[in-house]
Amino acid sequence: MKQMEVTILGQSYLLGCPEGGEAALQQAVAQVDREMCAIRDAGKVKARERIAVLAALNLAYQLAEVPRTPAVNASDIDGLVKRLDEVLGHDGQLL
Repeated sequence: MKQMEVTILGQSYLLGCPEGGEAALQQAVAQVDREMCAIRDAGKVKARERIAVLAALNLAYQLAEVPRTPAVNASDIDGLVKRLDEVLGHDGQLL
């Protein structure tokens, strides 16, 4: 596991990161930093811990609002199997 130094709300953190996950981690850090800075800059909340909790709740709510679609539809799989069977012919039927 690789270690990366990142900055959130002006404070540095050393985070563990799996190999190849650097870009995704940087993107997540940027999103958290933007959210926390927006809350801080609104001026109503000053405590870093409260800002962090509000940012976490905002991000979790945004994530919950994203419509969840199944990665693979069952009818898509059935159609794919039929197409493969047609291409392979009777000798190579999958199912």
